[in-house]
Amino acid sequence: MAKTKQQKEGMLAQYVEWFDKSQAIFLVEYAGVTMKELDILRAKAREAGGEFHIVKNTLAQKALEKAGHTVPPEYMEKSTAIGFAFTDVASFSKALTEATKGMEAIKIKGGFMGTEVLAPAQVKMLASLPPLPVMRAQLLGVLQAPASQLVRTLAEPGRQVAFVVKAFSEKAAPVAA
Repeated sequence: MAKTKQQKEGMLAQYVEWFDKSQAIFLVEYAGVTMKELDILRAKAREAGGEFHIVKNTLAQKALEKAGHTVPPEYMEKSTAIGFAFTDVASFSKALTEATKGMEAIKIKGGFMGTEVLAPAQVKMLASLPPLPVMRAQLLGVLQAPASQLVRTLAEPGRQVAFVVKAFSEKAAPVAA
């Protein structure tokens, strides 16, 4: 059924809002996919803090251009669905690539992170990154390492003096027979 101009404007406004809210956008070709498979993708996207929607190419292209993205022409060929990563980009791309692993009809076309255009290989590379909480913990460990090394270094001379005093006291004490 054809959409009215007012419906298209509403859809365009919704797309622009989603593009503005998301940290990354992933474009997917979905030709030959069943509704059950699409529902699995949508569920995985929601679990990862995002959304997955089938979009009209012309409206999506206009919305992407309104949001400040330059769209490569191959991204808007054939059928297009878009994954919107609202929170954690790495976990969303991991969920998307894992969900599409067994589905040969689905191909990742590429995406956008900020104003950067992402190639399909870059989307897969994002999926290999650890989730955001793990990355934060790793960063915290890197930041804390120099401080703990400093504390150990400052405490070492006192520890060595204590070992010398203890060894001297054990040597000087008479041995009971």
